[in-house]
Amino acid sequence: MNIVVLGPQGSGKSTQAKLIAGYLRLPHISTGDIFRRLENEDSDLGRRIKSKLSEGLLVADADVTTVLSSELASSKYAGGVVLDGCPRNLSQAKEFPLKFDRVIYLKVSDAVGMTRLLKRQREDDTPDVIKERLLIYHQETEPVLDFYRQQGLLIEVNGEQSIDAIFAEIKLALAK
Repeated sequence: MNIVVLGPQGSGKSTQAKLIAGYLRLPHISTGDIFRRLENEDSDLGRRIKSKLSEGLLVADADVTTVLSSELASSKYAGGVVLDGCPRNLSQAKEFPLKFDRVIYLKVSDAVGMTRLLKRQREDDTPDVIKERLLIYHQETEPVLDFYRQQGLLIEVNGEQSIDAIFAEIKLALAK
């Protein structure tokens, strides 16, 4: 089973994706973790990713495809995967190198997302960068939700609940 967890910044995508992966005994991929690792590499790809992330912008589609295609080529994902952080736009969704069985959308307000992100105190989580990321999310990523909704794959979850309550709602939805 291939599952993707989507939502705005601060929605808890990685937290829930890790829980789902453990529950379903599937590997987890966080594109954010991969990009943060790559941005520290002394390579053209690393510098491009670092430049985008520091400005709060999305990593270029070609770089996303390169990174994910390489990662997904591993045999450890043959039985399925739980992914978070991608696809981030309609082009990526349409060209994604993997077919999803379920798409979980963690719905949270911008205010809740901003509060959560500022609490984690990561270097790239400044108010201006967060605002830029949220703006891009609304423009670029929200159309992805409709793309998966039209395919009957989207599961909407209230992401403003406790971690346990969100996970319980996800488990119920996956059991259907």
